Amino acid sequence: MELAHSLLLNEEAYNQLGEFQKAEFIFEWLQFLEKLLPVTSRADIRENQKILVEQLTSLLNNSPGPPTRRLVAKNLAVLYSTGDTFSVYQTIDKCNELIRSKDDSPSYLPTKLAAVVCLGYLYKKLGRILGNSFTDTVGNVLKAMKNAESQGRYEIMLSLQNILNGLGAAAIPCHRDIYKAARSCLTDRSMAVRCAAAKCLLELQNEAVFMWSTDLDSVVTLCFKSFEGSNYDVRLAVSKLLGTVLARALTSKQTTASTRHNFRRISLEDVMELLGTGFLRGSCGFLRASGDMLKGTSSVSRDVRVGVTQAYVVFVSTLGARWLERNFSAFLSHILDLVSQSHPKAVQSQTDAIGCRRCVSFILRATVGGLLGEKAQIAAAKEICQAIWKLKKVVDAAMSDSNLETRTSATDVTASQHVLVCALQELGSLIHGLGTTAAPLLQDSSAGVLEAVISVILHPSISVRLTAAWCLRCIAVALPSYVSLLLDRCLERLSALKSSPESVTGYSFAVAALLGAVKHSPLGIPHGKGKVIMAVAEDLLCSAAQNSRISLQRTQAGWLLIAALMTLGPAVVQHHLPRMLLLWKCIFPLSPKDLETEKTRGDSFTWQVTLEGRAGALCAIKSFVSHCAGLLTDEVVQRLLPPLPSAVDLLTQLSSICKSYGNSLKTSSTVYRHKLYELLAVLPPKTYEGSFCAVLKELVADLTVPDSQIDTSTFLLPPLCHENDLLLLGPLLQDTDHRFIEEQLLLGNSIAGGSLEYDPYAIYEKVAKGDSVPKPLPPVLSVISAATHLFGVIFSHVAESHRLQVLEQLLNSIKQTKGSRQQIVQLNVVSAFSSSLKHLANCRGNLGPEEVRKSALTLVMGALESNNPLLRCAAAECLARLAQVVSDSAFTAGLAQVSFDKLKSARDVVSRTGHSLALGCLYRYLGGIGSTQHLNACVGILYTLSQDNTSPDVQAWALHSLSLIVDLAGPLYHVHVEPTLSLVLMLLLTVPPAYAEVHQSLGRCLNALITTLGPELQGSSATVSALRTSCLLGCAVMQDHPDCLVQAQAISCLQQLHMFAPRHVNLSSLVSCLCVNLCSSYLLLRRAVVACLRQLVQREAAEVSEYAVALVKESREDFTPDVNIREIGLEGALLGLLDKELDQRLCQDIKETLTHMLTSMAVEKLSFWLKLCKDVLAASADFNTVASIDTTQEEETAKGDDASVLTSDSDERFHPFSNPRWSTRVFAAECVCKIISQCENAGSAHFDVTLAQEGKQRDSRDDFLVLHLADLIRMAFMAATDHSDQLRLSGLQTLLIIVRKFASVPEPEFPGHVILEQYQANVGAALRPAFAPETPPDVTAKACQVCSAWIASGVVSDINDLRRVHQLLVSSLVKVQAGKEAQSQQYNESTSTMEILAVLKAWAEVYIVAVEKQKKQSDAHNHCLKIANSAEENYRDLTSSTSGLLDLVQADLGTLSKLWLAALQDFALLTLPSEYASQLPAEGGTFYTAETIENARPHYYNSWALILYATALWLTSTGFIVVDPDEGVINLSRPVTPTTMCQDSSTRPLVKSPEDVNTDRFHLILGVSVEFLCSPRSDAAMENIIACLRALQALFDVPWPRSKIGGDQELGVELLNVLHRLILTRESPDIQLAALEVVRLILFAAQEHVKEKRRSAEVDDGAAEKETLPEFGEGKDTGGLVPGKSLVFATLELCVCILVRQLPQLNPKLTCSPAVQSGKHLLLSEDGSRLVAAALVILSDVPAICSPEGSVSVLPTILYLIIGVLRETAVKLQDGQLPLTVAASLQALKGLLSSPMARAEKSRTAWTDLLCSALVTVLDCWDQADGLLQELDEVSLLTAITVFVMSTSPEVTTIECLQKRCIEKFKITLDSKDPLVQHKCYQLLHSIFQHPNKTVSYPYIRSLAPSIVGKLQETEKAKPENAAELQVIQEGIKVVTALTAAAEEEHRAPLVACLLPILISFLLDENALVSATNSAKNLHEFALQNLMQIGPQYSSVFKKLIASSPTMKARLESAVKGNQESIKVKTAKHAKNPGKTSSIQLKTNFL
Repeated sequence: MELAHSLLLNEEAYNQLGEFQKAEFIFEWLQFLEKLLPVTSRADIRENQKILVEQLTSLLNNSPGPPTRRLVAKNLAVLYSTGDTFSVYQTIDKCNELIRSKDDSPSYLPTKLAAVVCLGYLYKKLGRILGNSFTDTVGNVLKAMKNAESQGRYEIMLSLQNILNGLGAAAIPCHRDIYKAARSCLTDRSMAVRCAAAKCLLELQNEAVFMWSTDLDSVVTLCFKSFEGSNYDVRLAVSKLLGTVLARALTSKQTTASTRHNFRRISLEDVMELLGTGFLRGSCGFLRASGDMLKGTSSVSRDVRVGVTQAYVVFVSTLGARWLERNFSAFLSHILDLVSQSHPKAVQSQTDAIGCRRCVSFILRATVGGLLGEKAQIAAAKEICQAIWKLKKVVDAAMSDSNLETRTSATDVTASQHVLVCALQELGSLIHGLGTTAAPLLQDSSAGVLEAVISVILHPSISVRLTAAWCLRCIAVALPSYVSLLLDRCLERLSALKSSPESVTGYSFAVAALLGAVKHSPLGIPHGKGKVIMAVAEDLLCSAAQNSRISLQRTQAGWLLIAALMTLGPAVVQHHLPRMLLLWKCIFPLSPKDLETEKTRGDSFTWQVTLEGRAGALCAIKSFVSHCAGLLTDEVVQRLLPPLPSAVDLLTQLSSICKSYGNSLKTSSTVYRHKLYELLAVLPPKTYEGSFCAVLKELVADLTVPDSQIDTSTFLLPPLCHENDLLLLGPLLQDTDHRFIEEQLLLGNSIAGGSLEYDPYAIYEKVAKGDSVPKPLPPVLSVISAATHLFGVIFSHVAESHRLQVLEQLLNSIKQTKGSRQQIVQLNVVSAFSSSLKHLANCRGNLGPEEVRKSALTLVMGALESNNPLLRCAAAECLARLAQVVSDSAFTAGLAQVSFDKLKSARDVVSRTGHSLALGCLYRYLGGIGSTQHLNACVGILYTLSQDNTSPDVQAWALHSLSLIVDLAGPLYHVHVEPTLSLVLMLLLTVPPAYAEVHQSLGRCLNALITTLGPELQGSSATVSALRTSCLLGCAVMQDHPDCLVQAQAISCLQQLHMFAPRHVNLSSLVSCLCVNLCSSYLLLRRAVVACLRQLVQREAAEVSEYAVALVKESREDFTPDVNIREIGLEGALLGLLDKELDQRLCQDIKETLTHMLTSMAVEKLSFWLKLCKDVLAASADFNTVASIDTTQEEETAKGDDASVLTSDSDERFHPFSNPRWSTRVFAAECVCKIISQCENAGSAHFDVTLAQEGKQRDSRDDFLVLHLADLIRMAFMAATDHSDQLRLSGLQTLLIIVRKFASVPEPEFPGHVILEQYQANVGAALRPAFAPETPPDVTAKACQVCSAWIASGVVSDINDLRRVHQLLVSSLVKVQAGKEAQSQQYNESTSTMEILAVLKAWAEVYIVAVEKQKKQSDAHNHCLKIANSAEENYRDLTSSTSGLLDLVQADLGTLSKLWLAALQDFALLTLPSEYASQLPAEGGTFYTAETIENARPHYYNSWALILYATALWLTSTGFIVVDPDEGVINLSRPVTPTTMCQDSSTRPLVKSPEDVNTDRFHLILGVSVEFLCSPRSDAAMENIIACLRALQALFDVPWPRSKIGGDQELGVELLNVLHRLILTRESPDIQLAALEVVRLILFAAQEHVKEKRRSAEVDDGAAEKETLPEFGEGKDTGGLVPGKSLVFATLELCVCILVRQLPQLNPKLTCSPAVQSGKHLLLSEDGSRLVAAALVILSDVPAICSPEGSVSVLPTILYLIIGVLRETAVKLQDGQLPLTVAASLQALKGLLSSPMARAEKSRTAWTDLLCSALVTVLDCWDQADGLLQELDEVSLLTAITVFVMSTSPEVTTIECLQKRCIEKFKITLDSKDPLVQHKCYQLLHSIFQHPNKTVSYPYIRSLAPSIVGKLQETEKAKPENAAELQVIQEGIKVVTALTAAAEEEHRAPLVACLLPILISFLLDENALVSATNSAKNLHEFALQNLMQIGPQYSSVFKKLIASSPTMKARLESAVKGNQESIKVKTAKHAKNPGKTSSIQLKTNFL
């Protein structure tokens, strides 16, 4: 294929190829040429033009396929437009010649068509250059059309469209001729030709004025004719033509009026009348109303009506939103008039009326819902309300009139019903779409929306009543705050007007609809409403019998209310269950005998009431089972069952009852059947096993002798077919934008689709997605669909023998019926059987013996050859499921063989399509049948069928089946890939474009092939690259196809290719293709585009975005997207699309695409993204509302008006987004949050002004988030103050994130301030509206969170400024204090729980921060005081702000603490396991009610932790001391305080002692903490765990609680075990450190307790003998520790866990394993070191709580661990620092060795032995590490030895051998080369030499002093080089000086004599001093100072020595002299400027 990539066709290569490869080669070359020509230089083109033209024109004779001919034509056109044009006429002549040719053979046809296409493209590209030649050409083409077949007509129309496009106005002479030709084609029998003609006429109307002036009527009539018998594509194309022409006629009246005298001006009324005529009378003309029409027999054909409906939408969309706003009232009245009484024919039958209503609703939805922005929609809603009021008046007049004209007025009433239904539906949909932004509309009393809707609830027509109820439901879903209000109103009217049948049904519908809305409202309704509704329902049912006039309505209403009540879920229903079950039991006769007596009594009316009532009861139980599955315990099921047999009995009697009482019972009995079937289908089959036979019998009768003769296939079968197979059956079954109206064309003429009045019970059910109003089918049909479903359930549960009988009965019934009736029975039976196979497959059941299989097969095979394609499709699926259920390979092979045989012999389309699909389906359920022969046979047969060009249907089905096999055969298919790919390509290049269904199947095949090849497509071998090229070729052919669904296939194929071989897909052309189709009118194409984009941007977002913009910049003339990519990029275009799109799935994909783009590009294109979000949010910010925020006085003075900050740029400049919907704005706000988190990951410069400004200066293209802070705040503000509650929540969330992320960012221009400080006013203004009384609780709760974050962030330091936000929290607190009684009855009680807890949590957060800050400052304060008192003033300024914050909270702390304790107590009750439910307070807790307990739980879980921490802090701040005398009765709405918990009033003491109150509180906090920490859910937030641990720390910080835990050992142990488990399960170092801190405090408490006991024992015993004292502490006299009871054991366990986790080498079990023996030292992380250090601190405290014996038993463990840590972590660090762990272990060692237990009599000897061993271990560490000496830190080990020497009793360290080894170590270290080590060694010896016990210190002095002195003497020669060496010498001198002081008198002289010469040798004379190094100078001064001290002390020795050595004397004198002089100089300086030095003095002091 590479050879095809050249400017000229490579003929050598071409001639060597086979026939089919030639076609591929040509296509590849043409494709390459198309890309090459535009970029080739003109000269090159001219040079090769002649040959190229020849090559291209010669291709015309080669009978090219459709795609090839299009490319030839395009290339020729481009060639002439860039090269010379002189030979173009020859080419045109040649084409004309080919067209004139008389050869009519099929083989010559492609050449003719190619010539036609060529002409079209040449004229399109060259246009007027070609002069007048066009008249001949057009004439010639039109002549050829007269005897052309459909392909020819199709191509000619498209060519004429191109010619017209190229010539523009120049073509006027031919316009009439073309118009005539196109007219005939517009009603052609081929649908493709109609589409082409519509496109041609659409092009023509651009210039042909007559089309929208003089000939307008005939154009309109023509379009109506074209709609007759049309398909979806035709309706789309023709409605576009019709809508555009009419819009053109309306808008261009001024220009042409003068030129034409006979031109009538067309007004909107005329246009509407024209369209209305089509809608009402169809295509039978204006005046020639045929006889049928007058007789009233003919009705408009559905497709015309649907087509006209689409034309209305096109017409309005073309004129645009502004036009619609201006002319809305005229438009609305016309549209509603279509279904009014002025056209009785349109709505004469119910079916027609439903169809028309749907069309009208569609027009209104698509225009009002799709085009208008929110403001305009509100205006439209008001208009609709006006219309409703007008109609209401008509009805009222008619109802009140009792004169003779009542008959006419009654017709008025019935006729107005359809208009009202349409108006109400649109009003409901509008408000539903507006959501909470519709609030102003409902508050506007002049519009009176609610009044209008409620007033028509009493309309005489049931459909109006239902729609009004539905409209109320929409209002309730949109505005949750209205639900309760509306319910109350309706219930009140229902009770008041119980005697009017209309009001009973109307208001009960309304209540049911509102109950259905509750589950869509997050805030719910008050729990008590359920009781009211249940009472009303019971009342209605009980009073039904009183008045026969309304008994039917009351019965129906009662059950409807109960059924709707069930949707509120188990929490509400469980309270009413007993009453409901009682009603259920009473409605059915108790025994069969009662039923018999019933039958003999009563008349048709009583039976109707009875049946309606029972159907209602069945419905209520079904609703209960579906919505309250949680309540279906065995006991409840047992109570549900008794009436069932009697219900089934009645079912079997229905036909005889109907016979006895006449046909009036027909409908009610059908409804009863339907409801019973539905109930049985949801109950477990086991429950009604006894009734299987009876029910099956009835089901079979229903299926085989149906009441209706309606073809039900279109709603029964699609759920039973596989969704991919439905693609075969055309666009009607697929998702389209017009699905809502197109559906009625599916259902055949006798039924228009579902409607609410067919089943009022649908009003409370959840709506199927995408549809606005529920559309239940008529009972006759819905009973069949329920029967098929139930048959499936029962058939799969009955015995196998019974199955055979049933199947035979079904087969017989099919045989016995004839004609259309037979098809209906067959259809019902197959649906039922297919459904049963589905159930069998799901429960892995077995079908039964051979006979059952045979019957089943006969049944399915019959259907497989049915004329109904949908039935064939379902049968193929059924066959495959049958094979799946039987799961026997021989049976499956048999099935396939049957199909093989059929396909070989049959010639009819029906059996060939059915059996070919069956082969594919078999693969679907058996995952590749496994055998290769079978696969080969299948593939062979399908190959043959797919080339059968006599029937496109056969080709399409065969190819579809092939695609299934390719997809499902897996690796087995690899051998077939190449031939299949060739076949697909060949068909793509040859099948005519009109057969779109074949191309769609080809696309599916190609897709499956690409998936099969998968990642292999990346390969580079010749075969792979050939396959890849073929795939790309196939995609290119499909991309050029005119059918949108084929283009969608092409895009998904390219998407697959891009996934497997990204480098080989040309991204720029793919992106351009996607951008062009982004706004296609085909939903499936848009879905494909967005799905593809979603995949592309995951890898290459930046490239995709750039290509899209580049494409628009060089935009070619044929690309005019509806979206403005140039301005706002692809991202903006997608946002715009998201705003207009209604399809949920598509919207979800767009959001994901945008999110991927944002994650990968937001940081690079920061300004762009922020501007996009800002534009979307600002487009809606209704600035008048923003400005009206009430501002308090002080704020106006402080910063001007809060809001004025934000209203500055409300100028009306052009917005790229006009009026985006609230959901789009919410998405934009979410995007802002995502942008912030992306920037957070990108680097700190985004949150640092200085860094950002520097970065910006370095590179101005860089962008940083912090520079856009004003925009962020502004966006958050706009969102937080919007009308839409959803948007307010998003805005507050954004604000919260901004506050958290930017709180600590400093403002560089004002040091000491933060950048957010300047936005105080904005934050205040954004929060204030959320605390208004009418704000929903979820918004207030969110705002509380923002308030606390803002106060806690410390942004605002001035208390007065903080007060504004603080005030908001105070106002909420007041509301909380008001208690339950004051709550509004608007929402569910759990919402007030949510709000209260949010307020308490916010206060808790503020209090915690205040306390923490104060703590920090008091620490800082103490620190300051230590340093200097002068810092007093600064400190005062510092504290003022925090103590101020604490003061702010302090005022309310009394109230808060009570509320916090109450909330904690509620939480404690809610966490109790379910078995304690009976002990919970019956009326609920302080903040929750017993009924809403489940809804309240999540809110408590969300906030308890901070409340717990705050409470603990408060209790510790009061030290557990403060208890008011009235603490026992806290005055809350209900005093359930911790004091009254679970106590009986009789046992409660009148007033609790403070001790008891404290104990209760202590246990409450401890209990809640332990319960949570025992098993924190895996999703428990880190913050909660840490808050909980902090609360425990705070608790044990105070003596009283410590005394409680110290005294209760079991409690301590339990707490330690819980903490141990926490440490094991949570890796976070923060959590582990916090837990260790709690452990330390518990241990401390235990120590205090033991000390206290010992002290009190000593005091009590007084002067008694000490020996007799009892032992306190663990281990008593035996030293034994009991695991599980012992605090010591638990502590050790926990510490070991921490240590071993950080240092696995400590585990003795591991030490032997090779993994650990490497002996390499691990450097711990900083966190790890802190953990180890904390654990060691705890370990060293353990012996203090043991008895002496106990201490002996734990000592070895503790020593092992401490020394182990020392050994493992004693590693030298660079700077000579001690690692944290080493310091901690030395500290711990010291603490341990100096423990009193080491000296206690009982334990002394044992301790001594153990400590000796420990010392040996330390010394051994040294020897082990000899090989690794360089790493080991000698200093640490020496320090350890010194700690032993200094802290233990002498008998440990004076053991000869040990002492020797220790001294040895010191000796080695003294010789170290490292000055730091030497220095440390001297320091340690210094302390040992001063040991008070001589037996300890002398041996060291003897051994080591001489070498120290020797070392110092050596230094005379080698002076110190640096500071470190200097320190060593100084330290050595100090040691010797200390020795001198410590020595006995007689030994001092020789020591001094040694020391003095050394010191004097360090002195320098004056000259040397000047040139000496720093170290030498320092040494000189040090020596001098020492001499001056020693001289006077030992004067005699000193004098002797000086006398004996004159050199020394001289040295000393000169040094002293020099020193005195320097002192003089210094004092003189000091006198000159005392101030300076003193200030420096201060500063250094301070530091």
